[in-house]
Amino acid sequence: MFEGLIDFWKHLHTAQGLTELIQTGGLLVLFLIIFSETGLLVGFFLPGDSLLVTAGALSIANKDRPVYFDVWTLLGLLIIAAVIGNQLGWWLGKNFGQRVENKPDGWFFKKKYIQEADAHFRDNGSLSLVIARFIPIMRTFVPFVAGMAHMPGMRFLKWNIVGAIIWITSLVGLGHIIGSTPLADKLHNVIILVIVISFLPLAWKIIRRLLKPGIQEPKA
Repeated sequence: MFEGLIDFWKHLHTAQGLTELIQTGGLLVLFLIIFSETGLLVGFFLPGDSLLVTAGALSIANKDRPVYFDVWTLLGLLIIAAVIGNQLGWWLGKNFGQRVENKPDGWFFKKKYIQEADAHFRDNGSLSLVIARFIPIMRTFVPFVAGMAHMPGMRFLKWNIVGAIIWITSLVGLGHIIGSTPLADKLHNVIILVIVISFLPLAWKIIRRLLKPGIQEPKA
């Protein structure tokens, strides 16, 4: 069973697997995945960036492939999912943050996720809610940490909406642009490039912290 889950996870992070998932589940599956990845602490393993690019590619016709979604409906629905998800993450952090932080590490959840998100939030302030959208794992845990830090609700909502709009429109837009070009046949390579780029900011912050443990970056 465990090996089956690993195989499913690997397949889910390929262009073929994502395309099959989107074609089968439609807008409902897209909504639930974006909501879960941004709102539930167990959703950090879900394919956020690659899912958005693939969905964008399917919102425009290419050769024999039909249009699966109206791009404006897709954008609106996923922005709503991303906003609601982050609001849930903030609420969970505000009400249950300390309880989760004191929980011992398990196979699935580790305190280092909270610690990295906390460092990211302290380094970037409110802007972290926008930046974290483009960093896997961070986009799941930064809203939770913001709730733990008792970030005011209206300020969180403002930056939540800004981040959701920028994240969803940029990646769905990228997929929509390449969806009608020859690059659509190499969507897997595009997805890998997007994933690598999205991890670079997190990798850079970790490297800087290791090289200069006594120096903190200025807050935004």
